[in-house]
Amino acid sequence: MSIKPLGDRVVATREKQLEKTASGIYLGEAKEKPAYALVESVGPDVKSVKKGDKIIFKDYVSTEVKVDKVDYLIMKEEDILATL
Repeated sequence: MSIKPLGDRVVATREKQLEKTASGIYLGEAKEKPAYALVESVGPDVKSVKKGDKIIFKDYVSTEVKVDKVDYLIMKEEDILATL
């Protein structure tokens, strides 16, 4: 089953970004940092991103859903900060 977003919505899968200090210690996620994801599908009104783009988005504004054991994020296009 695939998710088809409506309007200006984007469906993406989160990418974990581990940060490591100079001494080799991995840091956890901070609440104020933006998050990274891979765009899986876009709604018909989305103009700035396409399937396959890596994006940086505002964390905690997306809706998380699980479909076929895969965690997806659904967010508005305006919550995307940048593409990589």
